[in-house]
Amino acid sequence: MTSVLISGASIAGPALAYWLRRYSFDVTIVEKAGALRGGGYPIDVRGTALDVVGRMGLYPALAAQHVDTRQITFLEPDGSVLTSLRPHLLDAGTDHDLEIRRGDLAAALFGTIRDDVEMIFDDSIEALTEHDTGVDVTFTGGEHRTFDLVVGADGLHSRTRGLILGPEAPYHRYLGYSFAGFGAPNHLGLSREGVMWNVPGRTAALYAVGDRPERIHAFLNVSLAEPPLDAHRNPAEQRRIVASAFGGDESWEIPGLIATMQQADDIFFDVVSQIRLPRWSSGRVALVGDAAHAPSFLTGQGTSLALVGAYMLAGELASHDDHRSAFEAYEKHTREFVELNQALVGAGEATMFPSTPEALARRNAMLTQLTEIPSDAEVAHSALVLPDFTR
Repeated sequence: MTSVLISGASIAGPALAYWLRRYSFDVTIVEKAGALRGGGYPIDVRGTALDVVGRMGLYPALAAQHVDTRQITFLEPDGSVLTSLRPHLLDAGTDHDLEIRRGDLAAALFGTIRDDVEMIFDDSIEALTEHDTGVDVTFTGGEHRTFDLVVGADGLHSRTRGLILGPEAPYHRYLGYSFAGFGAPNHLGLSREGVMWNVPGRTAALYAVGDRPERIHAFLNVSLAEPPLDAHRNPAEQRRIVASAFGGDESWEIPGLIATMQQADDIFFDVVSQIRLPRWSSGRVALVGDAAHAPSFLTGQGTSLALVGAYMLAGELASHDDHRSAFEAYEKHTREFVELNQALVGAGEATMFPSTPEALARRNAMLTQLTEIPSDAEVAHSALVLPDFTR
């Protein structure tokens, strides 16, 4: 039985584990967090990814957890309403798409593998040494083990990718923004809706999941010329960067949001970027999800690409006699779909985060006249038809 170590237990990792177990692989997942991560912003499952969760038998349960956001309201700098829109007008969604809490999807995926997969929490891969018959893995906790194959499903800043392909910088396509997300009290009484405030180069958003929840998701986005990658593990510096960019702005809810961010114990900070790799594997080690091809949240397709990539990688491994041909087929049959969805970033950037007064004026004019869905996005979401894999 072929043994596979997967690094990362968010979305791509558990999805890959599910399909590998269906094909009788021996699977271990290592996750640096101490437990399965709950919470998080709502995410979208669209197009081809809906077929993946359908084949996993998860669609009915996930549909019951559909967030059902009913409107997004865009504000003028003084807090007055510019316009309110149905979300599907902004993201080319359909009635069959799912919008669910990231933690709910993670829990559903974990539920499909909890009895079949070895889970190692609070640990990570420290080093990899490949040889003719496998990969020797040194874990951060000190353990040494050998696996036939290793897959990095460990996100935008993948350590696995760094170990096989080197530093991130050559593959990192920074899109000009950094953001902080955190929980905030719902003193505006928001219900199943989002509210977005923009001035050039700065965005604040509030997002309410459900009917008038006590806590909502807050989001502060800033336009920065260079990615602050050194702040990735420094919460104090993250708070300083965001607060400094807003510069004491007294508009709308900004002072309160900055104060809430400064005290938040759940802050998540990162850059808005894509990963563009010349290849998704090296030897016996492959990459999946954001580790291989992060599209950025501007496309709304990170989760869907992770689910589809996991299905395709597992299926190719099951259909080929050796890992080299399987990895080649996985990339050959999935890359075009990935690149079509990565290319959606242009539309998302123009709509959500204008960085100049001129771009903001164009965005606002477009929003007030928007009546139909951009056709290229919906086509990209469903551009890959899932094959039926057999050994």
